[in-house]
This record gives sequence, structure tokens and C-alpha cells, in this order.
Amino acid sequence: MSKKLKFTLLTFIAFAFVGTCFANETQSMSKLDQVIQVQQYFRAIHIMAMLMVGFGFLMVFVKKYGRSTITATYMMVATAIPLYLALTGLSIFNIQEPDINKIILAEFSAASLLIASGAILGRLKIYQYIALGVLFIPFYVFNEWILFSGGLGLIGVGKMIDTGGSIVIHTFGAIFGLGAIFSLTSKKGYKTEIESDSTSDRFSLLGSMVLWIFWPSFCAALVAPPDLIRTVINVILALSGSTLATYFMSVALRKKVSPADIANATLAGGVAIGSTCDSTTAPIAFVIGALAGMISTYGFAILQGKIQKAIKKIDTCGVLYLHGLPGIFGGLAALVVVNGIDKKAQLSGIAITLFIALASGLLVGKIISFLGKKTGIYTDSDELIID
Repeated sequence: MSKKLKFTLLTFIAFAFVGTCFANETQSMSKLDQVIQVQQYFRAIHIMAMLMVGFGFLMVFVKKYGRSTITATYMMVATAIPLYLALTGLSIFNIQEPDINKIILAEFSAASLLIASGAILGRLKIYQYIALGVLFIPFYVFNEWILFSGGLGLIGVGKMIDTGGSIVIHTFGAIFGLGAIFSLTSKKGYKTEIESDSTSDRFSLLGSMVLWIFWPSFCAALVAPPDLIRTVINVILALSGSTLATYFMSVALRKKVSPADIANATLAGGVAIGSTCDSTTAPIAFVIGALAGMISTYGFAILQGKIQKAIKKIDTCGVLYLHGLPGIFGGLAALVVVNGIDKKAQLSGIAITLFIALASGLLVGKIISFLGKKTGIYTDSDELIID
């Protein structure tokens, strides 16, 4: 027998063996479970598009820092997902127990990390973004464990209402980032203007549109199949509400429409509806979205300048106004919207998240500040090869 034929036979036997193992594994799942897993995989890929393209390009509004932003996005996502899987007890090498839910939860943690990084964007070296991810994820997992798994006995399992992550993802990331800026905003960073131009604004708007398109998959990623369509409709209506409210608020407050408002505050409805996306009605979802858009636009147009002047710190992407305030609003809206909600558990979950996020942000910001400082603020040329 020729070597080529032997190799072909061995290869066929190997593939047959792997196929048999996979068949035995999947036979344990019903056909319905398999279909659900596949559908969840599609939503997981939508979320990955949000992380890489949506968040990545949303943050390239900084004129001279776009390539660094994209590079940092790569690094943080690649850090967050395997670290979350490791900390939550799922070995990335264990192919015998596939669980798409874990991948989706890991993507959620990466989203929260990207939100936190937006507050300090432009003031870290690339390796410091990796360090930020390594330090951020354990605190994120700790907060998630308390809110949803009964950790420390503070909140009963299933008592906290936050299906799409208004609190656990958006508020946590925003407040963490807010804490970090206290150690990571230098005098030079505070005084350096964050420049944007028509090109960087267009890319930022592109990122915003990608997030807008896939946000229904983000909120519906883990909902029960009977609640899927209702969740998708609610999210789309909430986004529509915030988009319309953003336009009118931007014109009212600034006399003309701000690209920054359109790129950011239009998404506030998706942030706010997260807590109640599978448990409210379509009209209420639209109202929640509209109110969130108004809150976010007011934050960008009025509060941002005042707060930065008062604390002498810079929130580069304004994550407090896109993710923080709308997230808290969404968590509080559940108190009114959800019948039979445990109000004590809901309020406790919000308070615990605010405390852990701010405290851990302050701590991690201090640690990161010891790892070096950029010589050029908000510029690619400090670390990247520029043609």
C-alpha cells in the first residue's frame, strides 16, 4: 500500500472518529435544543460585530487616535473573553461541554470592558489596555456573581431584573471608567483638546449604526424563545424613541444637531431598555427609549462640560452620559414597569453595582497609572508606525 493511500485512509478514519464523537455528544440534546443553540450562535456573532466594529468605530471620533483605538479594541476583546471563561469555570480547551451561553456572557463582559475603556481612551499605552482587561474582568465577574448567583447572600437568585444588562454591563462599565479617570487624567491630558474632524465623525457614526442594527440581538441573546420576538420589538422601539428624542433635544439645546449626540445618545434607548426588554410592552419601551435619549443628550450637551470642569478630569467618550445615566434609569424603570418586582433586590443590585464599580475603578486606575504614561496624548504616533 502506498504512503499516499495509507495517509488518506488514516485521515478518513480520524474524521470518522471525530464525527462519531460529535454525534454522540449532540444526541444528548433534543432537536429543539440544537436549534436554540444555533440561533444563539447567530446572536453571539452579532454581538461580536458590535464589539469589534460597533464599539471600535464608535470610539474613533478622536482624530489622531483612530488606529490606536481599533488596536486597543482587538486587545481588550481578546483578553476579556478567555479570561471570563477561565474565571467562571469553563476551560477553553474542554470541547466535550460546549455552551454558547458562556460565550455570550463572556462577550457581555467584553462589552462592559470596552465601555470602561471609553472613559480613559487616548491616555493609555496599548499594553495598558490589556492590563486594564486583566484587572477589570475579575471585578466584573464578582459583581455579576452577587447580582445573579446569590453571591454573599446579598440578593436572592432571580430577584434582580436586568435581562439586557442595563446595570450589570452598561452601568458597571461606565462607573468603573469614571473611577479610573481620577488616576488616569493628568494635567496635560485635561488641558489637551480632543480633536475630531468630518472623517473621524463619519467613522464614529458608522460604529453607532452597527451597534443600532445589532442591539436587538444583544438584549435578546439569552432570553427564552417565547420572549424573543417581544424583546426584539421592544429594543427596536426603544432605539427609535431615543433616536427621535436625541434629534429634537440636540436642536433645542445646541440650535444645531451635534454629530456626537447622534453617534451616542441615539443608542441610549438600547442601554435603558436592557433591564425590561423582555417584560414590558411596546408603547412603554418607546417611552423608555425616548426618555433615555433625552437624558443622554442633556448629559452630552449640558452636564459633560460642567462635570469635567468641576472635577478636572476627562471622560473621553462620555460613557457616563451614554451608558451610566441611561443604564441607571433603565434599572430604576423596572421598578415601575415589571409587575411583582422585588424592589429591595432591584435597588440593592443598583447600589451594589455602583459601589463595586466605582471602588474597583479607583483601585485599577491607580494600578494602571504605575505602568507608564503616554508621551503623546490622543495620538497614534506615540506607539504605532505611521506612514
